Amino acid sequence: MATTAGKATKPAGEAATNAELEAQIETLREELAKVTAQLQSSSERSYGAAKRAAELGMDRIKQRGESAIDGLRTNAHDIEDQVVEHVREKPITSLAIAAGVGFLFALIANR
Repeated sequence: MATTAGKATKPAGEAATNAELEAQIETLREELAKVTAQLQSSSERSYGAAKRAAELGMDRIKQRGESAIDGLRTNAHDIEDQVVEHVREKPITSLAIAAGVGFLFALIANR
């Protein structure tokens, strides 16, 4: 009978151990769900931050490009004005230069 009592306590101890393990497993599942939710939230914030940074970079590059184009247009207009002024001041010299440049292009094209 003493052995029966020892056996009776062992299954009860195992039952308590199984219940404890199941409780720990449930706790781990809950914690895993919380960690998963935090990771999802973190990745969404990271994605949003990266997207905003990319948009800001794109806007800055666009502004730089537009200002560079404006600068080139201004330079082109200045050069055009200078050429027009030079042609008006010295039309014969300008015509001779244009003929010389055309002749050089013709020589290069024939090669």
